[in-house]
Amino acid sequence: MIPFSKLERYEGNEALFDLVMMSIVSSYAGEPLHIHAEGLRGTGKTTIMRAARGILPNIKRIRSCVYNCDPARPHCPIHRDMSPDEIAQLGEEEIPMPFLEISHSAKIGTIAGSIDLARLTDCAHPEAQLLPGTIPQAHRGIIFIDEINRLADTSPEITDILLDVMGNKPGHLQIEEAGLPVVDIQVNVSVWAASNPDEDPGSLEEIRRQLSDRFDMVCYMGRPTSVDILAQMLKENSHTHKINRSKEMNDQADLSKNETYRQNIIKWAQNYQKADLPDFLRNYIARLYVKHNLESIRAIEAMQQGAVLYSTIKNRDQAIISDITHMIPQVLKHRVDGDTLIKIVNDTDARGSRDGILSFKNKKNNPKKTEEDNEYFTMTGRPLKDLGRNELINTEKTLAPKEV
Repeated sequence: MIPFSKLERYEGNEALFDLVMMSIVSSYAGEPLHIHAEGLRGTGKTTIMRAARGILPNIKRIRSCVYNCDPARPHCPIHRDMSPDEIAQLGEEEIPMPFLEISHSAKIGTIAGSIDLARLTDCAHPEAQLLPGTIPQAHRGIIFIDEINRLADTSPEITDILLDVMGNKPGHLQIEEAGLPVVDIQVNVSVWAASNPDEDPGSLEEIRRQLSDRFDMVCYMGRPTSVDILAQMLKENSHTHKINRSKEMNDQADLSKNETYRQNIIKWAQNYQKADLPDFLRNYIARLYVKHNLESIRAIEAMQQGAVLYSTIKNRDQAIISDITHMIPQVLKHRVDGDTLIKIVNDTDARGSRDGILSFKNKKNNPKKTEEDNEYFTMTGRPLKDLGRNELINTEKTLAPKEV
């Protein structure tokens, strides 16, 4: 696989690179960020997400804990009732941040957990014990699901488990097996997914809208249009180049770039833990929710988290209004219809160009300004891109020259 640092970046995939980095930073800081990449087949969605495994930083866990317990905050049924002294005696170890995948052949037992048959059939010391599945083993890491729209269509039981895991932060997982006590644990895991909405069975929001809403952000993966970028992609994937790369698996330049990514992720995670959104920007997000009758509160929560993360990876000390407007399409694309999204984007653009960030910040102290804004937004003229489809067609007919 091509190293993450050597993947070609262009306008169509820039948003996905940003979301991947934001999710890794947020996961390392202890807060999941669920992301979904949509786009035409073969445009590199899965490649980018899988290549990100090479830049994941290490995490500390209790030695040999399959649940990846944080020594400072043990959560698994084995360690959560232990005292700090008992945890210290067990010791700790560093492992790469987990990156696991859920395939379309997965079963509930392999996803959540099941009886450990190896221990049950042990001739010397047989015992019934739980073997955690993919989700609990990915705690404090990433789970990747390719073609999630097909998984939601063919595996409703696994979809129900994902709904619980992604419903809150941290998520919730209940493991039930006959003959064993019910195990209830918290799971801090970011879910990444990829799909092509133009192929059967359709887009995720049409198949399972609840699961679609669980994703904080969705980005559409565009196709490259630059001849130079396409030529470089062909070179990277040529047979000769792959052979040479396999002979240089320990290329120091690639290892150095990966280490630079890891150090940046750790630094950004530390900054993110201390960062906060100014109150006037929270009020701005709240007004968007009320004014446009948004349905999901998850949308504005994702907007807030995304704005702070985006400003962090861009090395800014504090989020600004442009960070919020940058997140709006990715947060709302799967939650509102196209016309509503266009109106919200136009609304934020118009307010930004007319008022500016400083005027908006002090808006509540200026009643006269409020009256001007209300008059501005009730104007009869509208931009052409703000018109509905029927209005747009009628307008074209109206503008057509009449026959004499």
